[in-house]
Amino acid sequence: MKVGLFFGSFNPIHIGHLIIANFMVDQTELGQVWFVVSPQNPFKEKKSLAKDSERLYMVNIAIEDNPKLRSSSIEFGLPKPSYTIDTLTHLKEKHPQHDFSLIMGGDNLKTFHKWKNFELILRDYYMMVYMRPDYDAGELQSHERVTLFDAPQMHISASYIRRCIASGYSIRYLVPESVYHHIEGSSLYKP
Repeated sequence: MKVGLFFGSFNPIHIGHLIIANFMVDQTELGQVWFVVSPQNPFKEKKSLAKDSERLYMVNIAIEDNPKLRSSSIEFGLPKPSYTIDTLTHLKEKHPQHDFSLIMGGDNLKTFHKWKNFELILRDYYMMVYMRPDYDAGELQSHERVTLFDAPQMHISASYIRRCIASGYSIRYLVPESVYHHIEGSSLYKP
C-alpha cells in the first residue's frame, strides 16, 4: 500500500493537520496517511512539548473515525533527537510491504537540504508537498521526486492554540471536538 507519512509534534493536533491529511488520502494515490508523532524535532525547543503519550492520545482520538488515517509512535523508541532518515529506515524494516512517501509543507521543503542525509531521502522516497501561501518552497520544488499540491489550508498553528489556552481563550473549532474536550478536562498547556 502507498502510505503518506505526516511527521510532526502535533502539540496539539488541530483541524489544519486533519484537512491536509484528508486531502492527501482522498485526492492522491495514497491508501493511508500515518501521523508520525515526533518526540523532539531537532529544530524546535522541547520546553512547550506535551508528553509523548498525551500527543499520541490526542492524535488517536482525532482520527479514530477514519480508517485511512493512522498514528505511529515509532520515533518514541528511537534515539533523541529523532531524524527522519532514521525513522524511515526503521519503518521500512518494520513494514516492507508499504511504499512510503513524505508529506510536508512547502516551507519545510525550502530548508530540506539541512536535514540529515536529505540526499538519501530524496533518492529513496517521494515528497508530497502542500504549498503554503506566501512561502517560497525553494530549489527542490522542481526535483523529480517532489510533487506539489494545492491542498486547502487554514491559517492556524499549534503554537497559536497553546497561546489561546494559556490566555484562557476557547479553542473550540480549532481542534477536533474530542481533542477539545480532552484538553478542556486536563491541565494541558495551562499556566
